[in-house]
Amino acid sequence: MDFDPAPRQSVSDHVFGRLRDAIVGGRYPAGDALPSERELATTFEVNRHAIREALRRLQQLGLVKVSQGGATRVLDWRENAGLDLAMAGDVLPVETLSRDVMEMRATIGADAARLCALRATDFARKQVVDAVEIYAAAVPDLALMGPADLLVWRRIVEGSGNIAYLLAFNSLTAGTLAVGHVPAHLRTEELLNVAAHRKLAALIAAGEAAEAEAVARGLLHAKENVR
Repeated sequence: MDFDPAPRQSVSDHVFGRLRDAIVGGRYPAGDALPSERELATTFEVNRHAIREALRRLQQLGLVKVSQGGATRVLDWRENAGLDLAMAGDVLPVETLSRDVMEMRATIGADAARLCALRATDFARKQVVDAVEIYAAAVPDLALMGPADLLVWRRIVEGSGNIAYLLAFNSLTAGTLAVGHVPAHLRTEELLNVAAHRKLAALIAAGEAAEAEAVARGLLHAKENVR
């Protein structure tokens, strides 16, 4: 397979991106061996250190298995990759990815609200209430409301005490497919619903777990037309 030579800047990033896209795009099926480090270095016109760095990052994403002294084998990303791959931008050949991300966010957000109402300290509950008021003060400026709304959810997820949810939240709010970057029309109704945000904060502050979960689910529920 032919690759274009790497630019002089960020050569390992270039190699990583090209190989990642080739693997995810099916040009290297699962089980295939990538070309050797020497072959890749020649193809990309870079040194082998840049190739090793790119392969290390591919392995961290769950796209390859690097064997010392042996071939680097391609893995099936559906079985081995994590959420970071979905956040890498327009990489995965999945037409419904934006919808899927929003559905995952709604599921995590609703349960995090429930857990926050059950587990959060008084200080954490106050942080949620304060974050909602910061968000409300930004109305009607959507450009300001977007990041303020993400802060509300960060406080809720932190208050849930679930570190796995927090790490997933970090992935869901970074990258080109992140919640903060989805098309505005998919979030406008949610962002402008100040009353629901305040109700959610009050329920969390009062420790009303089931009610908080229901309000959060309604607030975050992905639209049926999200594709």
